[in-house]
Amino acid sequence: MATRSVATVFGGSGFIGRYVVKRLAAAGHVVRVAVRDPEAALFLKPMGAVGQVVPLFASVSDQPTIDRAVDGAQLVVNLVGILTERNAGDFQRIQGDGAGNIARACAAFGVERLVQVSAIGASADSPSAYARAKASGEAAVLAAMPHAAILRPSLVFGAEDQFFNRFASMAQMLPFMPVISGATRFQPVYVADVADAVIAALTLDGARGATYELGGPQVLTFREILAWILAETRRNRRLITIPPGVARFQAAVMERLPGKPFTRDQLLLLSQDNIANPALPGLADLGITPTPFELIVPSYIARYRQGGGQRARYASS
Repeated sequence: MATRSVATVFGGSGFIGRYVVKRLAAAGHVVRVAVRDPEAALFLKPMGAVGQVVPLFASVSDQPTIDRAVDGAQLVVNLVGILTERNAGDFQRIQGDGAGNIARACAAFGVERLVQVSAIGASADSPSAYARAKASGEAAVLAAMPHAAILRPSLVFGAEDQFFNRFASMAQMLPFMPVISGATRFQPVYVADVADAVIAALTLDGARGATYELGGPQVLTFREILAWILAETRRNRRLITIPPGVARFQAAVMERLPGKPFTRDQLLLLSQDNIANPALPGLADLGITPTPFELIVPSYIARYRQGGGQRARYASS
């Protein structure tokens, strides 16, 4: 009897990861979900048959745990990333060095395909430590596995996202909507499209060694997105532009709070456009038609309307 192929997904219990795991399981792979908290990944097990989805402990800073997760796998996906640092150097340790550790293990154990999920804006010259670490990770991956595929999504949206949900919640609670770097452009991309891109990059021969930038069909400024959220949640709030100096002060204060709701590094990221480079291949080159955010986002931010969206639901029933 043929043995099913094994796919390892580092960071598989995260926002994008759960969609990738579901697709790999549906394709018949045994899926190892390599995470720091295997118990928190148990919700993924029903996505496959009994024993098909296997959460296991792995840290991108602990090579033996990486080796265990990779040994015997044919496919590997690295989705590990952080938005804020607990300690100085965490971006490089996790997104730079950690990605290299995974790629070297893949090379050592003969993994056939590796997909590294990075981010638009990854650059060794970026003022942002987050973006520099992402670029460092890409370089380390390609040094160890030249045929790996790199995916750089723009702002990713979906029911569990931390962007549309966050600002819809702010619209619900605040008397006005603060706008920082309102002219910065984004190209929101649907999480299901990103997951489909991962699967395509694992299977298409043309994806070997290629870098893709993933964006949706619309490019909007940050201010336009916030205005749309206010309209969709039916919150009559003024958009108030926050001067750069005030924004820097706020970020310096907020990054000292528990959970670091906003940091100076995030402020640096907000100052740069987050749109796909047309000179690089994108979703279309992976056979994917991008999904407009207006088709998806209203279904999960309606709960931030007055009455939690129930009033509109009953009125239409």
